[in-house]
Order: sequence, then structure tokens, then C-alpha cells
Amino acid sequence: MANHGGQTLLQAVGERVVARYLDRSGMSAVEFVNPWPDPSVKSGVDLTYRFAGKTMKVKVKTDAYFGNDLRKIADRTLTYYRPEGESYAFEAISNAATREPGWIFNSEADELHYYLLALSQPEEEAAALMVEPDEVFFGELKIDRDELHIIPMRPLREWFEAHYEEYTPRPVIVGTHSAWFRIIPRDVVDGAIPGIRVVGSVFAGLAR
Repeated sequence: MANHGGQTLLQAVGERVVARYLDRSGMSAVEFVNPWPDPSVKSGVDLTYRFAGKTMKVKVKTDAYFGNDLRKIADRTLTYYRPEGESYAFEAISNAATREPGWIFNSEADELHYYLLALSQPEEEAAALMVEPDEVFFGELKIDRDELHIIPMRPLREWFEAHYEEYTPRPVIVGTHSAWFRIIPRDVVDGAIPGIRVVGSVFAGLAR
């Protein structure tokens, strides 16, 4: 049975926010590659859009380590409100059992949209909102703070391939299996990869 909670749900929330941001930013033909609630098909590309006559492929990575309210961080019902880590988490191995390479190695995306958010809502509430229309989803989702970073995938991959072994791997439960991520300080990546755009907060204007 597919797991529609945990990291899978967080990822779906992030994809929906990023998709609406792209649409509101003037991009055309914004589409989900594997729409919720069927996260069973893994892909290194989550969204596509068209801009200036070209189709762009996007990998979305949603990261909940962006909280700054100590009371909410301590609240165990707020699964997606974690203390800000000031790091990027890149999937190096997508399945610990099969050793399948992670999306950082095999994604065909042109861009990585790394979406940091602090969601002050229990997991079950976020899951219920995922089946609602946009006006309800964006009107009732409680994202306290967020920040979108857009990273060109090819230079990121080239840098990661040369340096990932310098950083300690960390296991993360994704759906029904365990994956391995490398946690790398954001300032290291931002200083090494040209063309990174820190868009800033995007959620606040999406409910209107």
C-alpha cells in the first residue's frame, strides 16, 4: 500500500506550492509529472513548464528544516515544523536496499527548486487539504515561513559528484523505504554553483 504521509506528503505539498508559484509568475503549461495522490511512480522530474518557447523540467525538493519558533519546534504534533538547519539535503541513494542512485545523479531536470518551509499544521490536516481545490488548500494551509531556491541542475550535479563523499550520509524514510541523503551547508553550495537564485518567500501571495 502506498504511503501518503511523512516525507511523501511533505513533498506533495511543496510541489503544489511551487507549481502555483510558477503559474502566478507567468510560466505557461505548468504540469505535474506524477499528480497526488499517486506518489508510487518515482521520477527525477516533478513539474514541467514552458517559458520563452522552451519546456523546462523541474525537480522539487521540499525541506521542513526551516522553523524558528521554539514552541512549535517542540510540539510533536507538528511533523513538518523543524529547526532551521541552514543546509541542503541531496538524495544520493534513493533506496538503501537496492542501492539505486538518488535523483541528484539521475534526474533529467533542468532546475532544482529547493523549497524550504515551516508548516505549523499536523500531518493529518495537511493530508486532508491535499484533496481540496486550490482556493481551500492555499487558504487554509499554515506555512509560517518559506523560501524558494532555484538551482541549475547540471552544475549542481557536477559539483556534487566531485564532493559528496566529503559529507556524512544520513538515512531518511521516504514512503516505505529508506533513502540516503548528503547534508551540505547552504553557503558551501551557494558559493560553488553559479546561477543560484534565492527567490525568497513565495507562499504568502498564493492564496489571493
